[in-house]
Amino acid sequence: MATGRIRKLAEKGFGFIETDKGDLFFHMSSLQGCRFEDLSEGQEVEFERGQGPKGPRAENVKLVG
Repeated sequence: MATGRIRKLAEKGFGFIETDKGDLFFHMSSLQGCRFEDLSEGQEVEFERGQGPKGPRAENVKLVG
């Protein structure tokens, strides 16, 4: 699994993960083992790269630690 840090969270239930290959979109439906409300900017996450209707996105997003 790839890792990154949450760069930005939006109130509408999505955010962006900062990775070594640029920012990657994620939606709250992609979270595993946590709720969107429990996330904060700067947290480290693990994820799998996937493809959404509008381009690349993070899937199976989990908090590290």
